[in-house]
Amino acid sequence: MEVKEFYQEFHHWLITRGPSYIFGIVAFVFGLWLIRFIRSRMRDRMSRNKVHSSLQPFFLSLSITSLYVLLIISVMNILGFELTIFTTIIGAFSVAAGLALSGTFQNFAGGVLILLLKPFELDDSIVAQGQDGRVISIQIFYTVLLTADNKTVIIPNGKLFNEVIVNVTREGKRRLDFDVRLSYTADIDKARKIMLDAIKATKNILTDPASRVGLIGLDNDSIRITVNVWVEPVNFLDVKIALMEKIIKDLAVAGITFPKPGA
Repeated sequence: MEVKEFYQEFHHWLITRGPSYIFGIVAFVFGLWLIRFIRSRMRDRMSRNKVHSSLQPFFLSLSITSLYVLLIISVMNILGFELTIFTTIIGAFSVAAGLALSGTFQNFAGGVLILLLKPFELDDSIVAQGQDGRVISIQIFYTVLLTADNKTVIIPNGKLFNEVIVNVTREGKRRLDFDVRLSYTADIDKARKIMLDAIKATKNILTDPASRVGLIGLDNDSIRITVNVWVEPVNFLDVKIALMEKIIKDLAVAGITFPKPGA
């Protein structure tokens, strides 16, 4: 009797539940094949579209993992499993993880936007978060700058993308500005000529756009002459040091007077 009852129960289960299990197995196998096909197509598509190498593994992993989770849930639903408790656990875990990793998610989102929108690229010189340096690495969670005095600065991407970013490299040239203070007795025309000659004699100053020297302000004890020259960003600091030094020396040799300190 026990064997007969077992057979009847098994036959009943096979008739009522068997098709669902067979369909679930078929759906699972087909889903695995489809996910492998999608992975291959995504990898090829991202390579053709030149998606940043730092983003490709993430997008691929996120998409494939999501598809696997969706496949498992779908198969469990086909097999008739109750998913209410499973869904509740996943939801609670997601909320807890979101609260714990909110700062990390912000950095991650900032990194993705930086890599997609490209406000700067590797080797660009930028000014951001009070730092001025050359970009030597762009990661998902942070960006690394190398300053002119050889300091490595690591900036979280969440803060970086949500603040003002000054890219001093993108346009290919940068204007160098500084003022020279002279006494009211100084010959302005002579001083201007000396400054223009110093500009011509200084290396790495671009001729287009043209340099400019002119009176910019009148103070109580002095006049201010502004100097505007254009340089390539990589030569900015070297040109500034060389040009300022030459102008001051040439003005002094020519007898151009400077305001006395404290006057």
